[in-house]
Amino acid sequence: MPVFHLPEDEIIFPNPELAEPEGLLAVGGDLSPLRLLTAYSLGIFPWYNEGGPVLWWSLDPRLICIPGEATFSKSLLKRIHRKEYEIKIDTDFRQVMELCACTPRLNQVQGTWITDDVLDAYCKLHELGFAHSFETYKDGKLAGGLYGLSIGKMFSGESMFHLETDASKFAFYYLVQALKMLEFDFIDCQQVTNHLQTLGAKPVERKTFLKMLGKSVKKETVRGSWSELLPL
Repeated sequence: MPVFHLPEDEIIFPNPELAEPEGLLAVGGDLSPLRLLTAYSLGIFPWYNEGGPVLWWSLDPRLICIPGEATFSKSLLKRIHRKEYEIKIDTDFRQVMELCACTPRLNQVQGTWITDDVLDAYCKLHELGFAHSFETYKDGKLAGGLYGLSIGKMFSGESMFHLETDASKFAFYYLVQALKMLEFDFIDCQQVTNHLQTLGAKPVERKTFLKMLGKSVKKETVRGSWSELLPL
């Protein structure tokens, strides 16, 4: 199937089920808040290398995690119970993104897709109350965290990092607790990874994902800072 070229003066996307086998759907456009929110509400997300055009993806299968089905090891739960890390929400969104971009990961090219434009775009969504960060602190310094985008009762997890053992898992645990409290339907984990599957995420066909997404995004979005909304 052809890769669609998006017009600059109109915010439209092709049917996500028309994506190439590897998931590439379209090229072009920008990262304006309205375009990003429109894309995510259709199950489409941007992912591209610095210096290249904006590429838009719709993967099949799609990895999702139902908050009530997330799983955590007994050893991790014991560490969480001991409160080995301090958890905050929406306190330093930009730094979480910056550390997601530059923190090394095993067998993975680092940070190339969290460009300056991506950083500014998602920080703008954070200012508008759509994007959120869950942060893990040790001795007052960021030790791990994650960020993502919330529309309706769907949370799209974008990236996570850790500088200390299990610090990102702590952040994910508290994200799950928050989403259960807020009665979210699922976390869109996007790409299938073994790591997230060990935490309870599961791959589903794109068609199934899009049906779930269509119902979730029609529900009211919990906008604004979540720091005061969710007691930890």
